[in-house]
Amino acid sequence: MTNETTTPQLSTLQERTRTGTGRILIAVYAVFSLAAAARSFVQIVDRFEVAPVAFILSAVAAAFYILATFTLARASTVSRKLATWSCIIEFAGVITVGTISVIVPEWFPEATVWSNFGQGYLFIPLVLPIVGLWWLHHTARLDAAAGSSH
Repeated sequence: MTNETTTPQLSTLQERTRTGTGRILIAVYAVFSLAAAARSFVQIVDRFEVAPVAFILSAVAAAFYILATFTLARASTVSRKLATWSCIIEFAGVITVGTISVIVPEWFPEATVWSNFGQGYLFIPLVLPIVGLWWLHHTARLDAAAGSSH
């Protein structure tokens, strides 16, 4: 009898999702998770009464960045669906909040992560969900092509 330890094999799709460009994407999401969560925590604890809506929106953004980070890193079928929805909601959030913050700036006496389309974060909040959706689609296409060639 051999004493071999069996390690679970990653699917090709999981490997593709979390290596190379995927690893960089996950790292960027992780940094944004920490930045948005820390910012919203400090704002909510320090001066919630100044701009409660803006600070809650920053916390919501942080929650979706955290969700995207973990679901992209997990890369299972279910987590990829969650990552897709997270990216869609992030994009809708940054477009909605960005538009409102430009049209009615008095509604946001303090900036959120998504204010002015993420201008305070070099517009990365605007681009990040697009890149996330592209990556999820790209890796799924690669996996489908690899599966059809067998």
